[in-house]
Amino acid sequence: MRLGAAALASASLLALAPGGPPPLAGLPAGLADTGGGTQLITAEAPRENATAGTLTWWDLRGGHWVRAGSAPARFGARGLVEGGARLQGTNTTPTGLYELPYAFGTGAAPDGTSMPYRRVSQDSWWCQDNASRSYNRWTEPRPGDCRAEESEHLITYEKQYAYAFVIGFNYDRPVRGRGAGIFLHVNGSGPTAGCVSVPAGAMRRILAWAEPARRPHIAIGTAKGATAVTRY
Repeated sequence: MRLGAAALASASLLALAPGGPPPLAGLPAGLADTGGGTQLITAEAPRENATAGTLTWWDLRGGHWVRAGSAPARFGARGLVEGGARLQGTNTTPTGLYELPYAFGTGAAPDGTSMPYRRVSQDSWWCQDNASRSYNRWTEPRPGDCRAEESEHLITYEKQYAYAFVIGFNYDRPVRGRGAGIFLHVNGSGPTAGCVSVPAGAMRRILAWAEPARRPHIAIGTAKGATAVTRY
């Protein structure tokens, strides 16, 4: 299911009004945790089985969160699920609060990018093989214990990975079978396989906005219920 034209138009207007009233009530002041930094991205879906919602990026200024930008977002083809209960291969987006370790792309970093940025090459892979020592890691080249059919050859996703952020889901201490390769990236043709995606222009703006010293995080969740974004 794709976002309708009316919703896209509405979200586009929000994106043109940085610093305006927040598009969703209670964010991000209502979150249980914002990661301790002064920059935050929220990705909110209306319900667990939704494949579209809103992504907003925020600055903490004078003790108050101010919206820096907003864009329509896409989620997994099978909706969202609690990150700690997610299973690999389910096409669900994990909810939770996560770090953004680094950015990457098939092209050069957009002007103004200050986050660590890796350029994708022909040898760049994201290992998703549960049996590999490199599970849920960028590898270059692909190691022998990481099967190609169980991994992503990053350069083959030229459009989606034109610009992307690694989302720190299952990243610091990977749990086998929980999932690998969860990114914030450019829209493809429809819902994602578990990532969060936005239009290319939004990704360029986010990369120019994010600053390592301000410790940006991303909070992913629903408007209410057990996976409400405000729980994280």
